[in-house]
Amino acid sequence: MLDRVAQVTKTGEATATLRHTMVERQLRPFDVTDVPLLERFLETPREIFLPDSLASLAYSDLAISVKGASGRKRNLLPPLVLARMLQSADVRAKDRVLDIGGVGYSSALLSGLAEEVVALECDSGLAACAKAGLAALGCENVQFELGPLEKGFAGGAPYDVIIVQGRVQAGLEALFEQLTPDGRLLAIVTPEPRAGQQVVRFERQDGRAAGELPLFSATAPVLDGFEQAPAFNL
Repeated sequence: MLDRVAQVTKTGEATATLRHTMVERQLRPFDVTDVPLLERFLETPREIFLPDSLASLAYSDLAISVKGASGRKRNLLPPLVLARMLQSADVRAKDRVLDIGGVGYSSALLSGLAEEVVALECDSGLAACAKAGLAALGCENVQFELGPLEKGFAGGAPYDVIIVQGRVQAGLEALFEQLTPDGRLLAIVTPEPRAGQQVVRFERQDGRAAGELPLFSATAPVLDGFEQAPAFNL
């Protein structure tokens, strides 16, 4: 572990300038203005959540696809998309957050914004990489769970915020049940037929659905467990 921590420290120092450039040229021009959130992007090395072959892309403005041992893929959202998503979640210091499919990086960012974070992944290989990165960064308030993404983690509910790091076609019902009465859930969906994919904030008030707010356009592959069931033609 000490070797890993030393490696992360060395790597993180070497990429500090790249993180600063990412914040100034990608995030601030995209209306990311929340100062604590920007500081988290400055402090958190992204490359340690990537395989060595992709580390050089860590601070590009691209989505990055990583593959687990089982062949499952996860897309790290482009930094500017992730930043606006987290900013729109309005995470507060006392919040408990469920972060689904983020491959560790988003949970590391959230660990400095919320009181507690539960990170959920269904692929054991991706989970191992994410846990190693979070441990190396000392994110002690992040609890990592392995299980079906669409089922959330009821053992840690309720959550003030749930963030789904990918496109959702169906299957949010179990997650809505795990929100606090005034909680919010953010995911990439197609809010209307023929409309493009957008980040949408689903809100609850006094335990009831209180509306959906489309925020901005973003695209991502459908996340495992959130696929639309195939239709049957008679």
